[in-house]
Amino acid sequence: MSARNRPLVVVGDVLLDRDLEGESTRLAPDAPAPVVDVTRDHTRPGGAGLAAVLAARGGREVTLVAALGEDRASQEVRRALAGVVHLVDFPLDGALPEKTRVLAGGRAVVRYDRGGGRPGEPGPEVRAALAGAGAVLVADYGRGGAAAVRRHLAEAARRVPLVWDPHPRGERPVAGARLVTPNGSEARALTAQDGRTLRADALRAMRLAARWRAAAVAVTLGARGALLARAGGDSPMMVPAPYRADGDPCGAGDCFAATAAGALADGALPEEAVQLAVAEAAAFVAAGGAGSRTLWDGAERPLPAGPAAVRDTDPFALARAVRARGGVVVAAGGCFDLLHAGHVGLLESARRIGDCLIVCLNSDASVGRLKGPGRPLTRIEDRIRVLAGLGCVDAVAVFEENSPVRLLRRLRPDIWVKGGDYTVDTLPEATALQEWGGQALVLPYLDGRSTTTLARRAARTAAVRRESDP
Repeated sequence: MSARNRPLVVVGDVLLDRDLEGESTRLAPDAPAPVVDVTRDHTRPGGAGLAAVLAARGGREVTLVAALGEDRASQEVRRALAGVVHLVDFPLDGALPEKTRVLAGGRAVVRYDRGGGRPGEPGPEVRAALAGAGAVLVADYGRGGAAAVRRHLAEAARRVPLVWDPHPRGERPVAGARLVTPNGSEARALTAQDGRTLRADALRAMRLAARWRAAAVAVTLGARGALLARAGGDSPMMVPAPYRADGDPCGAGDCFAATAAGALADGALPEEAVQLAVAEAAAFVAAGGAGSRTLWDGAERPLPAGPAAVRDTDPFALARAVRARGGVVVAAGGCFDLLHAGHVGLLESARRIGDCLIVCLNSDASVGRLKGPGRPLTRIEDRIRVLAGLGCVDAVAVFEENSPVRLLRRLRPDIWVKGGDYTVDTLPEATALQEWGGQALVLPYLDGRSTTTLARRAARTAAVRRESDP
């Protein structure tokens, strides 16, 4: 059996995470402390347990190797993991660690911890699980799980990709790790070197890679993305987040490491794995982080389609939300085959006249029917990504027909914008806009800018170069 067909084995420290969620509108009478009226009490596997659950999304076969006891918290974790991952546990002396967050209005007010048993001696089934791994992820939370199986991890690192998510109080990664993933504060603690510039982060990553004899180190930097470096290298790679994710960051590091491990298991290079991990971590935070109900209610969210997934804002939900608060929804449409200055100027102007801008984009088949053979020059996935990368674009909606009328009837924008040589009277969408009291507008367009002009210029340049070649 090839490594790609073998399970991803997650090793480390399992915790029980608890969120007490509610609202706070007053302070306690005996102390300046907020009173939280709890409306939801939710427990879930944390630490290596969360990493294993995240690695298993999308149907990947995952084995979790961890120390569990017979206490209430250990039993809760076992029940939560049943049917999600294959569990290979070994004895835990004492109670499983529990982390409890009290949240008011979605923000943590306080966290308290209890428990803290120590792992016992692993049995032969642990060694067998690691021997059959296609890749290994070590989720080290500094509680002895990685130390208990260190010898087996060192053997695995010589055979298959191994990702180590370290902890300042945890084990030193075994030599030969394909990727080690400390966050910025962990990297500072592990090197005892301060400085918060990207240059300082890069130097720390290179030094840690050399110290640990790791193929690469990726320092995760929260909303900024991650910085990848190798020992002795002088060209670290910065991988920015594809967008700013506003949400609960709890578990983002586990998501990053689990995604990177899965990508390496599938044959990706560390650079490719880090790009995919940054995009997935951003999507994870935007969806609500480890406390997201969709993560635990059985509903699976697909992974990003590529290393730099674009924002997946639902255009219909966005339009409803903007209308509900009395805002103005603006929509603009077109093929946007080769994005140029004329397009950008039009979209920037359109966004300024409302509270959100939704671009209605012709599908590849629609562009081909309208523009003829050879079009589109840019496939739909790339056109979506380029448009979503513009700060003035809030969402993108694709339509298959030659006209966006059916899509507009679903979106019901307040304003529909076109540019170029149109007049309001000749816009085919204008009649549809009148059905719900919308308005069609024509905005100025930069002369001499068009996809056709760019394509012809490129063709002429290519022809001249062919003629000049010896």
